[in-house]
Amino acid sequence: MRARHALPALAAVAVLMLTGCVDNSTPATSGSGSDAPASDISIDDAAVALLPAEIADSGKLRIGTDPTYAPNEFKDEAGNPIGWGIEIVDAVAAKLGLTPEYQVSKFDNIIPSVTGGKADIGQSSFTDTIEREEQVDFVNYYTAGIQWASAAGNDVDPNNACGLKVAVQATTYEDTDEVPAKSEACVAAGKPAIEKLQFDTQDAATNAVALGQADALSADSPVTLYAIAKNKDKLQAAGETFDVAPYGIVVAKDSELTKAIQAALQSMVDDGSYQAILDEWGVADGGIDEITINAAANG
Repeated sequence: MRARHALPALAAVAVLMLTGCVDNSTPATSGSGSDAPASDISIDDAAVALLPAEIADSGKLRIGTDPTYAPNEFKDEAGNPIGWGIEIVDAVAAKLGLTPEYQVSKFDNIIPSVTGGKADIGQSSFTDTIEREEQVDFVNYYTAGIQWASAAGNDVDPNNACGLKVAVQATTYEDTDEVPAKSEACVAAGKPAIEKLQFDTQDAATNAVALGQADALSADSPVTLYAIAKNKDKLQAAGETFDVAPYGIVVAKDSELTKAIQAALQSMVDDGSYQAILDEWGVADGGIDEITINAAANG
């Protein structure tokens, strides 16, 4: 669950300390590039009719993303954004008769890019929160929880992690809210604080656990489960998934585009293309039947 905060300089240094021991390659079953499901998506005329004129006339959908969060959004060997979150917005663009145009940037820059008109939407595993809804609107397309992982053979309880080292990706919800709250509870109970280790990318946070530099990691459930599946000999689940919350595609506040994105996604749910993408990537547990807007405030 990603949150918008400044990236500490420590994160970049920490990344340089790690070696690439974790396998985060594209799953063999994934669809990406020219084979993506979007190639089979039919245009939805009702959704197209809701598009703002300037976007319809441009023929493009400009998408801000930070592809460092496998399997949701990451890069293939050529550096192109891939992942099930990317395939979702590829299909949304196809439903709207638009060509997706990706703008790769740091996570912190995506919402300002949307509010400033540089990008039309943001797709980067954004957790829809009431605070964020003050800046932008969200078209909700998935629900994800938090899942911890530890090194294989090293049992860790997320509810009893006082004194442990926990790796997180900087600026995520786990970094800014979840782990700090757990640490504060430890201190309040007279126990040692959790030592939070921040890393620039999720790959680096995962590596820290695999290398024994951290006792556990905390990340969104699809991200953690993907890392475990790719590194079964190094990682294991720690506890159950908790704190389920909605993911949302970011759209400028009160934009006509919000309804068009919602209609395109609902069309995908109705024709089965949405479910096919989730099934293909093994993340169907978080799928939803009704596409909503601003679920944090209206849920």
